[in-house]
Amino acid sequence: MMTDPIADLLTRIRNGIHVERPYVDMPASRQKVRVVQALEREGYVWDHEIVEVEGAPTAFLRVNLKYGPNGEHVIQHIERISKPGRRVYVGTSEMKEVRQGLGISVLSTSKGVLSNREARKEGVGGELLCQVW
Repeated sequence: MMTDPIADLLTRIRNGIHVERPYVDMPASRQKVRVVQALEREGYVWDHEIVEVEGAPTAFLRVNLKYGPNGEHVIQHIERISKPGRRVYVGTSEMKEVRQGLGISVLSTSKGVLSNREARKEGVGGELLCQVW
């Protein structure tokens, strides 16, 4: 049993980038797919797909990682902010820029999982899941 699937997602992405894998696989869940979609909309990953495996109890989420033209890492840093032991919530007025606008925060809001830019545009706050730059 996994206690923090979002931390597992972020760790798999971090480790995959560290060893320069083209993609990483993990057990799929709706929350993980929504976080990856937010990263995809902001340009940190190429795309994702759900891979069904015969005989496996759950599907796998495949995240295709993104690298620059010379092999540089698009994701320099990815970290979990709100954890199961300490939840962090922010309102629209409390949302700060990440790396002076060079990075993003991913939030779980009432309108879905959004980046801090999208949440500010929608005028909603929520649980601060992670920061990426």
